[in-house]
Parts: sequence; C-alpha cells; structure tokens
Amino acid sequence: MALLPFILSLVVFLLHPHNGVHCHGDKQLLNLQHHFQWNHNSDTLASTCLSRKEKGATILEMKHRDYCYGHGGRARDRDWNKLLQKRLILDDLRVQSLQARIRKNMAPAETQDVSAARIPLTSGVELGTLNYIVKVEIGGRKMTVIVDTGSDLTWVQCQPCKSCYDQKEPLFNPSASPSYSTVSCNSFECQSLAFATGNTGICGENPPTCNYVVSYGDGSYTRGELAHDHLHLGKTPVDNFAFGCGRNNKGLFGGASGLLGLGRSSISLVSQTSAIFGGVFSYCLPSTESGTSGSLVLGGNSSVYNTSTPFSYTRMIPNPKLSTFYFLNLTGVSVGGVTLQDSSFGKTTTLIDSGTVITRLPPTIYKALKAEFQKQFSGFPSAPAFSILDTCYNLSAYQEVEVPTLKLQFEGNAEMDVDITGVFYFVKTDASQVCLALASLAFEDEIGIIANYQQRNQRVIYDTKGSKFGFAHESCSFT
Repeated sequence: MALLPFILSLVVFLLHPHNGVHCHGDKQLLNLQHHFQWNHNSDTLASTCLSRKEKGATILEMKHRDYCYGHGGRARDRDWNKLLQKRLILDDLRVQSLQARIRKNMAPAETQDVSAARIPLTSGVELGTLNYIVKVEIGGRKMTVIVDTGSDLTWVQCQPCKSCYDQKEPLFNPSASPSYSTVSCNSFECQSLAFATGNTGICGENPPTCNYVVSYGDGSYTRGELAHDHLHLGKTPVDNFAFGCGRNNKGLFGGASGLLGLGRSSISLVSQTSAIFGGVFSYCLPSTESGTSGSLVLGGNSSVYNTSTPFSYTRMIPNPKLSTFYFLNLTGVSVGGVTLQDSSFGKTTTLIDSGTVITRLPPTIYKALKAEFQKQFSGFPSAPAFSILDTCYNLSAYQEVEVPTLKLQFEGNAEMDVDITGVFYFVKTDASQVCLALASLAFEDEIGIIANYQQRNQRVIYDTKGSKFGFAHESCSFT
C-alpha cells in the first residue's frame, strides 16, 4: 500500500532576516541593511506559531522555539545581543561535553571501567539539539515537542510530575488516555535504553515498570517511565509507540512539552516508523529571509522536494562504538574557489547534525580556512573575537558586502555549497560584531561537526537503509 511521506514544515524565524543574495563568481553579495528589522513588528508571532496546513500530504509547521516561547513572549522585548551570545556559549558547552564522552568511548576497553565499557555513547546525550518545535498527538493530546536529530528517545512531561520545568501546554495525563500502557522492565524496549540513552532501564517496584534517565551535556535531564501509546504525526498514525513519560525533568527546553528523537537506535522515531517511512528522512533548513520556510520530510518521496540542483551522495560511515550518530567523511573545503590543501582531510570521520549551531573543524583545517578567508575578505575593519568565534568584523558601516563562497566536499565527490546566511554569525544585531560562523576544535583527534548554520538552503537526505546522505540546493520555501 502506498503511504504518503510525512512532511513537517518548518517555518523558522531565524536571527537576521531579509538578506539580499547575488552571486559574483566565487563571491556572494550579502545585504546587511535589513537585519533584525522584523523584531519591531512581531505582534503576530504568537498567533502564527505551530499553525497547521494541508497540501496533499500531512503538513505541520515547525519553528524555532525562541519565537514561540520564553524571553518575555515578544521578540521586541528581548535582548537579542545577549540571546545570540548565550546561544554560542551553550553550543560550546555541549560540544565540549560531547568530545569528552566520545574520547571515553573510543578509548581501548582496558582503559575504561566496567560500566563505561558496557554502555556506549548515545546520540543526543551531549548535543541536545533543542532548536525546532513541532506539534504531534500522543494519546489523543496534541503536544509541542522539540525535534532532535541527535537524540533517540521521544519523551514528554507527564502528570503527576515530581519536578517539571514550565511548559506552555498542560502536562500529558496518562490516565486520560485509554491506549496508554507502561513498558515492563524485561521488555526489548527497556533493554534498548542502555544503547539509546547511555543509561540502563531501571525496574520500578510496584508495578515492575521500566524507568529511564536521559542526561544532556548542558545539565538538562529527563527521568520517568517508558510507555506505549498511539502517536499521530498529522494524520499518519503510529500504533504502540514507545516513548518516555517524564516525571522529573529540568533544563533548557524552551516551554515545549518534550522532545522527538530522530537518532539511529531502535527506540528512535526513525526506527519505530521504518515500516512506514523506510528509514528515510530529509530536511531543508531555511534561509534567514523574512517569510521563508523549510521542511522536514519523513519518507523518501522526492516529489515533495523543491531542489534546484541534482543530488550528490556520500556514504554514512559506520562507527560501532558511536553507532547512533550520523557520520560522513569530509574530504575537502574550498573558499572563494580556492581548494584548501591539508593532510587532515579524510583521516577522521565527521559528525553531521541539525542541532549543533556552529561547525567545528580540526585545528589545521580551520587554520587554513581562516587564513584563506581573511585573505579574500580583506579591507574590512576587525572586531573582537567572541566565545568560540575568532574571526570577526565590524560591518556596521556597510549596506552590503561581497563574501567568498564556501564549499564542503565529501567522499564520493558529494558537495555542499554553504549558503550566504551560513557564512557569518551576527553577535551584534547592528553588524558591529559579525564573525565567521565556523570554529576550531581544541585538538586534532577530536571529531568534527557539520552544524546547522552551514546546512541552510540545502536538502539533506538521511537514508539509514541505503546508508547514505544526499545533498542538493533548495530554496527551502514551502508554499
């Protein structure tokens, strides 16, 4: 039976909208004049968050959590400079924690204690990709959850709750759902928690239910019981879906009701719906222009894509010790048409993730990229470095600037053109502190990360069955 792919439409209000982009050879023109102008006319934001559309397939709007929850409710009431800077600090904290856990799992078994050797690192434990939200239905109740490609376990806050952070919707009430049931501690799902979350399932006493614990690198956590219930993704039903019913939760979840895990373990949404969607999903993160949107598509129906270039493919690199993460092989980088020369390319695998903000590169590769970028983007006044970003400029006196193109190359001749909006990170809204949106890892042996800033305006396919990634240019505009 033919099944429609499930489309999650991301209408994302990002941080510096309405950029004019024009290509000039190996440079692109960035319009600086309209950055953040929408901040002062944001009364409609709350009413447009998470609205639902129908267009042939099931569509849910998906947005950045900052523009629907928290920070005083309205964008114009927020201190945007502090928000932008805080996001970088949290991003660095998560990546540092991620690298520490990776080193621990990649060390020889004899150097680890017994528990560390038995429990592999899991996807999402350190990344905590808490960027985009979507509304799904669990047990007949619509819940707003964070979509996280770096996590496996889906969970929501449940009542009665011992300790819960503030969320905008009522807590999920298991007793109000006739299809809700707890998972026993000797079940396959309970046993899979060690692999999916880094913590083994714990047997409750009366009844002997399966309890879970997930801790994130920024100090956030969720604890509760593993359960089954009916999940609806728009009009697409998923019966007997395993998820976490959180009774003790704390962290930076932005008022959302929980998290939707798109990692690779058996308990992730991707695995649990593989019979429906074939283990394939893709996304297009939108540009920063006002009114643009993107989409997350579950399923491999290419007719819903709006790509303007053919797909190029590269293989997923398997890593038995880190098998719930998504890895590929970065083989080259070019800046303004100049291909960087460095012996580090292709020697270690690179993590690709939709939630980490800033791409991290090995020190020697980043040093070469930085030098070439500074050479081509010369003549502009410098600005102080900020946090992880060390190549910054004061562009407040300019209406537009020409920026060198940036291309990432992967094994199999796959290539991803970094959009103009993925080259600079605006630390200051007036463009007085604008930084190259890439950073160096601390050590050569750490694992690099291709982050969401560099993935904008690309259709990125994750094909877990075919074990490959696909890249094509797409404007991400969803109509």
